[in-house]
Amino acid sequence: MSDYVIDLVKKAREAGYLLNDLDASTKRRVLLKMADCLLKNKDFILLENREDLNLAARKGLSESFIDRLALDEKRLNAMAESLREIAEFPDPVGEVIKQWRRPNAMLIKKVRSSIGVVLVIYEARPNVTSDCVGLLFKSNNCGILRGGSDSVYSNAAIAETLMEAVTACGIKFKPFFLVEKTEHSVVDQLLKADQYIDLVIPRGGEALIRTVVEKSRIPVIKHYKGVCHIFVDEAADPDMALKVCVNAKVQRPGVCNAVEKILVHEKIAKKFLPRLAREFNRHKVQMRGDELTRKIIKGVKKAGQADWYAEYLDLIITLKVAKDLDQAIKHINHHSSHHTDSIITRNQVNAARFLKEVDSACVFHNISTRLSDGQQFGLGAEIGISTDKLHARGPMGVADLTTYKYVVEGNGQIRE
Repeated sequence: MSDYVIDLVKKAREAGYLLNDLDASTKRRVLLKMADCLLKNKDFILLENREDLNLAARKGLSESFIDRLALDEKRLNAMAESLREIAEFPDPVGEVIKQWRRPNAMLIKKVRSSIGVVLVIYEARPNVTSDCVGLLFKSNNCGILRGGSDSVYSNAAIAETLMEAVTACGIKFKPFFLVEKTEHSVVDQLLKADQYIDLVIPRGGEALIRTVVEKSRIPVIKHYKGVCHIFVDEAADPDMALKVCVNAKVQRPGVCNAVEKILVHEKIAKKFLPRLAREFNRHKVQMRGDELTRKIIKGVKKAGQADWYAEYLDLIITLKVAKDLDQAIKHINHHSSHHTDSIITRNQVNAARFLKEVDSACVFHNISTRLSDGQQFGLGAEIGISTDKLHARGPMGVADLTTYKYVVEGNGQIRE
Protein backbone atom coordinates (compact mmCIF):
# COMPACT_ATOMS: atom_id res chain seq x y z
CA MET A 1 0.00 0.00 0.00
CA SER A 2 1.07 3.57 -0.60
CA ASP A 3 1.95 5.79 2.33
CA TYR A 4 -1.19 7.81 1.56
CA VAL A 5 -3.50 4.81 1.94
CA ILE A 6 -1.74 3.45 5.04
CA ASP A 7 -1.97 6.83 6.77
CA LEU A 8 -5.63 7.21 5.77
CA VAL A 9 -6.85 3.82 7.02
CA LYS A 10 -4.89 4.05 10.28
CA LYS A 11 -6.39 7.45 11.05
CA ALA A 12 -9.85 6.15 10.16
CA ARG A 13 -9.48 3.17 12.49
CA GLU A 14 -8.44 5.44 15.36
CA ALA A 15 -11.33 7.82 14.62
CA GLY A 16 -13.74 4.88 14.71
CA TYR A 17 -12.72 4.20 18.30
CA LEU A 18 -12.87 7.90 19.28
CA LEU A 19 -16.41 8.21 17.91
CA ASN A 20 -17.61 5.81 20.58
CA ASP A 21 -16.68 8.42 23.20
CA LEU A 22 -19.16 10.97 21.81
CA ASP A 23 -22.50 11.14 23.58
CA ALA A 24 -25.86 11.51 21.85
CA SER A 25 -26.25 15.21 22.63
CA THR A 26 -22.83 16.03 21.15
CA LYS A 27 -23.61 14.14 17.95
CA ARG A 28 -26.96 15.93 17.67
CA ARG A 29 -25.27 19.31 18.07
CA VAL A 30 -22.67 18.49 15.39
CA LEU A 31 -25.27 17.26 12.90
CA LEU A 32 -27.40 20.38 13.33
CA LYS A 33 -24.29 22.52 12.86
CA MET A 34 -23.48 20.60 9.67
CA ALA A 35 -26.94 21.45 8.32
CA ASP A 36 -26.45 25.14 9.17
CA CYS A 37 -23.02 25.21 7.52
CA LEU A 38 -24.34 23.66 4.30
CA LEU A 39 -26.78 26.53 3.93
CA LYS A 40 -24.31 29.17 5.08
CA ASN A 41 -21.79 28.01 2.47
CA LYS A 42 -24.30 27.36 -0.30
CA ASP A 43 -22.76 29.87 -2.71
CA PHE A 44 -19.35 28.24 -2.36
CA ILE A 45 -20.78 24.73 -2.83
CA LEU A 46 -22.85 25.72 -5.88
CA LEU A 47 -19.84 27.46 -7.42
CA GLU A 48 -17.73 24.31 -7.04
CA ASN A 49 -20.60 22.21 -8.37
CA ARG A 50 -20.68 24.43 -11.45
CA GLU A 51 -17.05 23.41 -12.11
CA ASP A 52 -18.11 19.75 -12.17
CA LEU A 53 -21.11 20.51 -14.38
CA ASN A 54 -18.98 22.43 -16.88
CA LEU A 55 -16.51 19.54 -17.09
CA ALA A 56 -19.37 17.06 -17.53
CA ALA A 57 -20.85 19.15 -20.35
CA ARG A 58 -17.47 19.31 -22.10
CA LYS A 59 -17.21 15.52 -21.84
CA GLY A 60 -20.62 15.18 -23.47
CA LEU A 61 -22.12 13.22 -20.56
CA SER A 62 -25.84 12.41 -20.71
CA GLU A 63 -28.57 14.72 -19.43
CA SER A 64 -29.60 12.14 -16.81
CA PHE A 65 -26.01 11.91 -15.54
CA ILE A 66 -25.73 15.70 -15.36
CA ASP A 67 -29.03 15.79 -13.45
CA ARG A 68 -27.61 13.40 -10.85
CA LEU A 69 -24.52 15.57 -10.61
CA ALA A 70 -26.29 18.92 -10.35
CA LEU A 71 -26.92 20.81 -7.13
CA ASP A 72 -29.22 23.77 -6.66
CA GLU A 73 -30.68 25.62 -3.70
CA LYS A 74 -33.58 23.16 -3.43
CA ARG A 75 -31.27 20.15 -3.29
CA LEU A 76 -28.99 21.83 -0.77
CA ASN A 77 -32.01 22.60 1.41
CA ALA A 78 -32.98 18.91 1.18
CA MET A 79 -29.46 17.87 2.18
CA ALA A 80 -29.59 20.15 5.20
CA GLU A 81 -33.05 18.93 6.17
CA SER A 82 -31.83 15.35 5.93
CA LEU A 83 -29.04 16.09 8.41
CA ARG A 84 -31.54 17.71 10.76
CA GLU A 85 -33.78 14.64 10.62
CA ILE A 86 -30.83 12.35 11.34
CA ALA A 87 -29.88 14.58 14.28
CA GLU A 88 -33.29 14.09 15.91
CA PHE A 89 -33.37 10.31 15.60
CA PRO A 90 -32.84 8.25 18.74
CA ASP A 91 -29.19 7.27 19.07
CA PRO A 92 -28.97 3.66 17.85
CA VAL A 93 -25.63 2.91 19.52
CA GLY A 94 -26.09 1.35 22.94
CA GLU A 95 -29.72 0.39 22.36
CA VAL A 96 -30.56 -2.88 24.11
CA ILE A 97 -32.22 -4.99 21.43
CA LYS A 98 -33.20 -7.67 23.93
CA GLN A 99 -32.03 -8.99 27.26
CA TRP A 100 -32.59 -12.05 29.42
CA ARG A 101 -31.32 -13.63 32.61
CA ARG A 102 -29.98 -17.18 32.70
CA PRO A 103 -30.62 -19.69 35.53
CA ASN A 104 -27.13 -18.99 36.87
CA ALA A 105 -28.11 -15.29 37.21
CA MET A 106 -26.03 -14.06 34.26
CA LEU A 107 -27.71 -11.02 32.65
CA ILE A 108 -27.24 -11.16 28.87
CA LYS A 109 -27.90 -8.08 26.73
CA LYS A 110 -27.86 -7.87 22.95
CA VAL A 111 -26.70 -4.28 22.36
CA ARG A 112 -26.36 -2.23 19.17
CA SER A 113 -22.81 -1.14 18.40
CA SER A 114 -21.03 0.61 15.56
CA ILE A 115 -19.59 -1.36 12.66
CA GLY A 116 -16.34 0.63 12.79
CA VAL A 117 -14.82 1.92 9.55
CA VAL A 118 -17.03 2.00 6.46
CA LEU A 119 -15.70 2.66 2.97
CA VAL A 120 -18.34 4.17 0.65
CA ILE A 121 -17.56 4.27 -3.07
CA TYR A 122 -20.04 6.25 -5.13
CA GLU A 123 -20.57 8.02 -8.43
CA ALA A 124 -21.96 11.34 -9.59
CA ARG A 125 -24.42 12.39 -6.87
CA PRO A 126 -22.67 14.82 -4.48
CA ASN A 127 -25.57 14.79 -2.01
CA VAL A 128 -24.39 11.28 -1.12
CA THR A 129 -21.40 12.91 0.61
CA SER A 130 -23.49 14.71 3.23
CA ASP A 131 -26.02 11.87 3.62
CA CYS A 132 -23.25 9.34 4.26
CA VAL A 133 -21.36 11.58 6.65
CA GLY A 134 -24.55 12.22 8.64
CA LEU A 135 -25.63 8.59 8.85
CA LEU A 136 -22.18 7.24 9.63
CA PHE A 137 -21.51 9.91 12.26
CA LYS A 138 -24.84 9.25 13.98
CA SER A 139 -24.07 5.52 14.14
CA ASN A 140 -20.48 6.05 15.44
CA ASN A 141 -18.88 4.80 12.23
CA CYS A 142 -15.90 6.50 10.63
CA GLY A 143 -16.54 6.95 6.92
CA ILE A 144 -13.95 6.82 4.18
CA LEU A 145 -15.71 8.40 1.22
CA ARG A 146 -14.54 7.95 -2.32
CA GLY A 147 -16.74 9.89 -4.74
CA GLY A 148 -16.57 9.82 -8.50
CA SER A 149 -14.05 11.88 -10.45
CA ASP A 150 -16.92 13.75 -12.12
CA SER A 151 -18.02 15.25 -8.79
CA VAL A 152 -14.62 15.94 -7.27
CA TYR A 153 -15.12 19.70 -6.79
CA SER A 154 -18.59 19.32 -5.32
CA ASN A 155 -17.58 16.54 -2.92
CA ALA A 156 -14.54 18.47 -1.69
CA ALA A 157 -16.64 21.58 -1.05
CA ILE A 158 -19.28 19.62 0.88
CA ALA A 159 -16.67 17.73 2.91
CA GLU A 160 -14.85 20.98 3.76
CA THR A 161 -18.15 22.53 4.87
CA LEU A 162 -19.07 19.57 7.07
CA MET A 163 -15.61 19.56 8.68
CA GLU A 164 -16.07 23.26 9.44
CA ALA A 165 -19.08 22.25 11.55
CA VAL A 166 -17.14 19.47 13.30
CA THR A 167 -14.35 21.87 14.25
CA ALA A 168 -16.78 24.57 15.38
CA CYS A 169 -18.34 22.07 17.81
CA GLY A 170 -14.98 21.38 19.45
CA ILE A 171 -14.38 17.88 18.06
CA LYS A 172 -10.61 17.38 18.02
CA PHE A 173 -10.41 14.59 15.45
CA LYS A 174 -11.70 13.95 11.92
CA PRO A 175 -14.78 11.68 12.07
CA PHE A 176 -14.75 11.07 8.31
CA PHE A 177 -12.23 11.17 5.47
CA LEU A 178 -12.73 12.11 1.84
CA VAL A 179 -10.34 10.27 -0.48
CA GLU A 180 -8.63 13.12 -2.27
CA LYS A 181 -6.73 11.07 -4.84
CA THR A 182 -8.67 9.98 -7.94
CA GLU A 183 -6.37 7.19 -9.14
CA HIS A 184 -8.09 3.80 -9.43
CA SER A 185 -5.09 2.21 -7.73
CA VAL A 186 -6.05 3.95 -4.47
CA VAL A 187 -9.45 2.25 -4.49
CA ASP A 188 -7.82 -1.10 -5.25
CA GLN A 189 -5.56 -0.66 -2.22
CA LEU A 190 -8.42 0.39 0.06
CA LEU A 191 -10.38 -2.73 -0.93
CA LYS A 192 -7.52 -4.86 0.38
CA ALA A 193 -7.23 -3.01 3.71
CA ASP A 194 -9.34 -5.53 5.62
CA GLN A 195 -7.22 -5.02 8.74
CA TYR A 196 -8.59 -1.47 9.04
CA ILE A 197 -11.88 -1.29 7.10
CA ASP A 198 -14.90 -3.29 8.27
CA LEU A 199 -17.43 -2.79 5.49
CA VAL A 200 -17.62 -1.54 1.90
CA ILE A 201 -20.75 0.03 0.40
CA PRO A 202 -20.55 0.75 -3.34
CA ARG A 203 -23.18 3.05 -4.85
CA GLY A 204 -23.25 3.43 -8.60
CA GLY A 205 -23.62 1.55 -11.82
CA GLU A 206 -23.44 -2.19 -12.33
CA ALA A 207 -19.84 -2.08 -13.55
CA LEU A 208 -18.66 -0.29 -10.41
CA ILE A 209 -20.41 -2.69 -8.06
CA ARG A 210 -19.17 -5.81 -9.85
CA THR A 211 -15.61 -4.46 -9.81
CA VAL A 212 -15.78 -3.74 -6.09
CA VAL A 213 -17.18 -7.19 -5.29
CA GLU A 214 -14.49 -8.90 -7.36
CA LYS A 215 -11.59 -6.96 -5.83
CA SER A 216 -12.63 -6.54 -2.21
CA ARG A 217 -11.24 -8.54 0.70
CA ILE A 218 -13.78 -6.73 2.88
CA PRO A 219 -17.49 -7.61 3.23
CA VAL A 220 -19.57 -5.68 0.67
CA ILE A 221 -23.20 -4.63 0.89
CA LYS A 222 -24.35 -4.31 -2.70
CA HIS A 223 -26.59 -1.43 -3.63
CA TYR A 224 -27.21 -3.01 -6.99
CA LYS A 225 -28.87 -1.57 -10.03
CA GLY A 226 -32.55 -0.66 -9.92
CA VAL A 227 -34.39 -2.68 -12.55
CA CYS A 228 -37.75 -1.68 -11.07
CA HIS A 229 -41.09 -3.00 -12.37
CA ILE A 230 -44.72 -1.95 -12.20
CA PHE A 231 -47.47 -4.46 -12.95
CA VAL A 232 -50.79 -2.87 -13.93
CA ASP A 233 -53.34 -5.53 -13.00
CA GLU A 234 -56.69 -6.02 -14.71
CA ALA A 235 -58.34 -4.65 -11.56
CA ALA A 236 -56.28 -1.46 -11.56
CA ASP A 237 -57.86 1.98 -11.40
CA PRO A 238 -56.71 3.16 -14.86
CA ASP A 239 -56.32 6.81 -13.86
CA MET A 240 -54.26 5.90 -10.81
CA ALA A 241 -52.17 3.48 -12.86
CA LEU A 242 -51.45 6.14 -15.47
CA LYS A 243 -50.44 8.69 -12.85
CA VAL A 244 -48.19 6.23 -11.00
CA CYS A 245 -46.49 4.86 -14.12
CA VAL A 246 -45.73 8.30 -15.54
CA ASN A 247 -44.41 9.56 -12.20
CA ALA A 248 -42.24 6.49 -11.71
CA LYS A 249 -40.56 6.95 -15.09
CA VAL A 250 -40.55 10.70 -15.69
CA GLN A 251 -40.22 12.47 -12.34
CA ARG A 252 -36.48 11.75 -12.14
CA PRO A 253 -35.41 9.04 -14.60
CA GLY A 254 -31.71 9.00 -13.71
CA VAL A 255 -32.04 7.38 -10.28
CA CYS A 256 -32.20 3.76 -9.13
CA ASN A 257 -35.86 3.81 -8.03
CA ALA A 258 -37.22 5.03 -11.37
CA VAL A 259 -39.30 2.36 -13.09
CA GLU A 260 -37.63 0.61 -16.02
CA LYS A 261 -40.25 -2.02 -16.98
CA ILE A 262 -44.04 -1.85 -17.02
CA LEU A 263 -46.20 -4.96 -17.38
CA VAL A 264 -49.89 -4.57 -18.25
CA HIS A 265 -52.53 -7.29 -17.88
CA GLU A 266 -53.72 -8.44 -21.30
CA LYS A 267 -57.38 -7.83 -20.42
CA ILE A 268 -56.82 -4.06 -20.15
CA ALA A 269 -53.80 -3.64 -22.41
CA LYS A 270 -55.72 -2.45 -25.52
CA LYS A 271 -57.30 0.39 -23.53
CA PHE A 272 -54.50 1.26 -21.14
CA LEU A 273 -51.37 1.08 -23.30
CA PRO A 274 -52.47 3.74 -25.85
CA ARG A 275 -53.19 6.16 -22.98
CA LEU A 276 -49.80 5.39 -21.45
CA ALA A 277 -48.08 5.83 -24.82
CA ARG A 278 -49.62 9.27 -25.30
CA GLU A 279 -48.27 10.40 -21.94
CA PHE A 280 -44.85 8.92 -22.60
CA ASN A 281 -44.71 10.58 -26.03
CA ARG A 282 -45.58 13.88 -24.38
CA HIS A 283 -42.62 13.45 -22.04
CA LYS A 284 -40.32 12.19 -24.84
CA VAL A 285 -39.95 8.71 -23.33
CA GLN A 286 -38.55 6.17 -25.78
CA MET A 287 -40.66 2.98 -25.64
CA ARG A 288 -39.56 -0.59 -26.31
CA GLY A 289 -41.92 -3.53 -26.15
CA ASP A 290 -42.76 -7.16 -26.72
CA GLU A 291 -44.75 -8.31 -29.75
CA LEU A 292 -48.17 -7.83 -28.15
CA THR A 293 -47.28 -4.30 -27.05
CA ARG A 294 -46.05 -3.45 -30.56
CA LYS A 295 -49.36 -4.62 -32.05
CA ILE A 296 -51.24 -2.24 -29.77
CA ILE A 297 -48.86 0.75 -29.98
CA LYS A 298 -47.53 1.34 -33.46
CA GLY A 299 -43.93 2.43 -33.88
CA VAL A 300 -42.64 0.98 -30.63
CA LYS A 301 -39.12 -0.40 -30.92
CA LYS A 302 -38.80 -4.16 -30.46
CA ALA A 303 -37.35 -5.07 -27.05
CA GLY A 304 -34.25 -7.21 -27.27
CA GLN A 305 -33.28 -9.80 -24.68
CA ALA A 306 -30.93 -7.34 -22.95
CA ASP A 307 -33.73 -4.78 -22.53
CA TRP A 308 -35.51 -6.90 -19.93
CA TYR A 309 -32.46 -6.73 -17.65
CA ALA A 310 -31.34 -3.17 -18.44
CA GLU A 311 -31.24 -0.25 -16.04
CA TYR A 312 -31.57 2.71 -18.41
CA LEU A 313 -31.41 5.62 -15.94
CA ASP A 314 -32.91 7.63 -18.77
CA LEU A 315 -36.21 8.39 -20.52
CA ILE A 316 -36.49 4.85 -21.86
CA ILE A 317 -39.05 2.22 -20.84
CA THR A 318 -39.71 -1.42 -21.75
CA LEU A 319 -43.34 -2.53 -21.93
CA LYS A 320 -44.85 -6.02 -21.79
CA VAL A 321 -48.35 -7.46 -21.99
CA ALA A 322 -48.73 -10.08 -19.25
CA LYS A 323 -51.21 -12.94 -19.54
CA ASP A 324 -52.05 -12.87 -15.83
CA LEU A 325 -50.68 -12.24 -12.35
CA ASP A 326 -48.77 -15.53 -12.33
CA GLN A 327 -46.86 -14.60 -15.47
CA ALA A 328 -46.17 -11.12 -14.16
CA ILE A 329 -44.72 -12.41 -10.87
CA LYS A 330 -42.62 -15.02 -12.66
CA HIS A 331 -41.30 -12.45 -15.14
CA ILE A 332 -40.42 -9.93 -12.42
CA ASN A 333 -38.64 -12.48 -10.21
CA HIS A 334 -36.58 -13.60 -13.20
CA HIS A 335 -35.67 -10.18 -14.63
CA SER A 336 -35.76 -7.85 -11.62
CA SER A 337 -32.64 -6.72 -9.78
CA HIS A 338 -34.74 -7.26 -6.60
CA HIS A 339 -34.74 -3.55 -5.77
CA THR A 340 -38.34 -2.26 -5.92
CA ASP A 341 -41.41 -3.64 -7.71
CA SER A 342 -45.01 -2.42 -7.53
CA ILE A 343 -48.49 -3.66 -8.39
CA ILE A 344 -51.38 -1.34 -9.25
CA THR A 345 -54.68 -3.02 -8.45
CA ARG A 346 -57.95 -2.70 -6.52
CA ASN A 347 -57.97 -6.48 -5.99
CA GLN A 348 -56.67 -7.09 -2.47
CA VAL A 349 -56.14 -10.81 -3.07
CA ASN A 350 -53.94 -10.12 -6.11
CA ALA A 351 -52.07 -7.43 -4.19
CA ALA A 352 -51.43 -9.79 -1.28
CA ARG A 353 -50.05 -12.47 -3.63
CA PHE A 354 -47.77 -9.99 -5.38
CA LEU A 355 -46.43 -8.59 -2.10
CA LYS A 356 -45.79 -12.09 -0.77
CA GLU A 357 -44.32 -13.75 -3.86
CA VAL A 358 -42.21 -11.03 -5.49
CA ASP A 359 -38.68 -11.45 -4.12
CA SER A 360 -37.48 -7.86 -3.88
CA ALA A 361 -36.18 -5.60 -1.14
CA CYS A 362 -39.23 -3.33 -1.51
CA VAL A 363 -42.63 -4.44 -2.79
CA PHE A 364 -45.35 -1.82 -3.27
CA HIS A 365 -49.11 -1.76 -3.75
CA ASN A 366 -50.56 1.25 -5.59
CA ILE A 367 -47.38 3.29 -5.10
CA SER A 368 -44.79 4.78 -7.45
CA THR A 369 -41.39 3.10 -7.25
CA ARG A 370 -39.92 6.59 -6.80
CA LEU A 371 -41.06 6.39 -3.17
CA SER A 372 -38.51 3.64 -2.48
CA ASP A 373 -36.24 5.94 -0.55
CA GLY A 374 -34.91 6.27 2.97
CA GLN A 375 -36.18 9.81 3.43
CA GLN A 376 -39.63 8.88 2.09
CA PHE A 377 -39.66 5.93 4.51
CA GLY A 378 -38.99 8.28 7.41
CA LEU A 379 -35.39 7.12 7.91
CA GLY A 380 -34.06 10.67 7.51
CA ALA A 381 -31.75 9.58 4.74
CA GLU A 382 -30.25 6.41 3.39
CA ILE A 383 -26.75 5.28 2.69
CA GLY A 384 -28.25 3.34 -0.20
CA ILE A 385 -30.84 0.69 -1.04
CA SER A 386 -29.41 -2.75 -0.43
CA THR A 387 -30.45 -5.54 -2.78
CA ASP A 388 -28.58 -8.04 -0.60
CA LYS A 389 -30.32 -10.18 2.00
CA LEU A 390 -27.49 -9.97 4.55
CA HIS A 391 -26.78 -7.84 6.65
CA ALA A 392 -29.37 -5.28 5.56
CA ARG A 393 -32.03 -5.09 2.85
CA GLY A 394 -33.82 -2.14 1.29
CA PRO A 395 -33.19 1.51 2.24
CA MET A 396 -30.41 1.56 4.85
CA GLY A 397 -30.84 4.13 7.58
CA VAL A 398 -29.01 4.75 10.84
CA ALA A 399 -29.98 1.48 12.57
CA ASP A 400 -28.84 -0.55 9.55
CA LEU A 401 -25.34 0.88 9.99
CA THR A 402 -24.93 -0.87 13.31
CA THR A 403 -24.10 -4.40 14.31
CA TYR A 404 -24.49 -5.78 17.82
CA LYS A 405 -22.49 -7.32 20.61
CA TYR A 406 -23.41 -9.30 23.68
CA VAL A 407 -22.89 -7.53 26.99
CA VAL A 408 -22.98 -10.08 29.81
CA GLU A 409 -23.05 -9.15 33.51
CA GLY A 410 -22.51 -11.48 36.44
CA ASN A 411 -21.20 -11.85 39.96
CA GLY A 412 -18.45 -14.45 39.67
CA GLN A 413 -20.13 -17.19 37.63
CA ILE A 414 -17.89 -19.97 36.34
CA ARG A 415 -18.54 -22.91 34.06
CA GLU A 416 -18.86 -26.20 35.93
